[in-house]
Amino acid sequence: MSNEDENKAIVGRWFTKFWGETCDLGIVDELAAPDMLLQYSLHEPRRGREDIKAFMTDFRKAFPDLNFWGAADLIAEGDYVVGRWQGGGTHTGPAFGDFLAGSLPANTGRKMRFTGTTVLKLKDGKITEEIGLDDGVTALQQLGLIKLAA
Repeated sequence: MSNEDENKAIVGRWFTKFWGETCDLGIVDELAAPDMLLQYSLHEPRRGREDIKAFMTDFRKAFPDLNFWGAADLIAEGDYVVGRWQGGGTHTGPAFGDFLAGSLPANTGRKMRFTGTTVLKLKDGKITEEIGLDDGVTALQQLGLIKLAA
């Protein structure tokens, strides 16, 4: 198996186990480098396994049905893997203050569904970076945290 194929397999497992319908936080210790960077436009950047686990724990408490899935085949080149995805969830949990644009009070019932593209960097079989460009404006609008001008 080529390095690119191995990296795609690792990222495929990460997307399924970490971002998928049910989250297995053990995958963070298995596949993430100790100082991994997780960065998306909706949230403050996260660094390190414990910070990433805390982020996902809080995100899933606020959005218990949170789920993301692939929207296209993964593309790999050298140490990088690129994936397109769709996903979202319904805010039926506690207050959530992790969005850069503002906080949600508990149990708003608001739904978000949006898309994005993520670039992951791997080294020695571990994910060192996950940097995504998401359609956060759509998610924030759906959650009522921003209003677009008419």
